Amino acid sequence: MDKLEMLNSRSNGTLMEFFGIKFTAVGDNWLEATMPISERNCTPARIGHGGAMMALAETVGSSLSLLNIDMKTQDIRGLDISGNHLKAATGTVTARATMLHCGRTTHVCEIKITNQNGELVNVSRMTNFVIPAK
Repeated sequence: MDKLEMLNSRSNGTLMEFFGIKFTAVGDNWLEATMPISERNCTPARIGHGGAMMALAETVGSSLSLLNIDMKTQDIRGLDISGNHLKAATGTVTARATMLHCGRTTHVCEIKITNQNGELVNVSRMTNFVIPAK
């Protein structure tokens, strides 16, 4: 099973599946996922909910960290996330997480979320803590 298949299969029965988040591309230092803006994750104004944008950012940031550990002996927990909403989102958005720091116990990712026109709608930074697997 490749990385994208593994990540998408882990999403079954979770918030990611409910919101329609799909992992679509991966590289050495980055990961992308898309999310359609729908009745499941929009505001009454029918634009992407800020909380849903942060959930997408956290999903992609955490998953990028997951790809950079030994999943048999380690796990990831989110330590901190902050984001700025820059533009209203409709249609489908794409989140791209890039690893800024990949240490032994902490990872720091930058996540940029764009709309279908390539316009930046959210920029976030996430810190993950690497812990022993249970």
